Amino acid sequence: MKGRHVEHWLNGFKTVEYERGTQMWRALVSHSKYTVWPSFGERQRGHILLQDHGNVVAFRTIKIRELAPAAAAK
Repeated sequence: MKGRHVEHWLNGFKTVEYERGTQMWRALVSHSKYTVWPSFGERQRGHILLQDHGNVVAFRTIKIRELAPAAAAK
């Protein structure tokens, strides 16, 4: 995430990118399961959301680190 621009990468491939706070973003959230959370995805800082898609899920050894400015620009 850089400002409002967000990219999701998986195994070296960009899977999705979007701009938070746009009309399209708000329309997508309003038709999702997150519509019940006020200002979902609008804040610059906050909690990390780990989600499932209706199946059993388990998480372990999760490491979250802030990227250095030089690394984030690549």
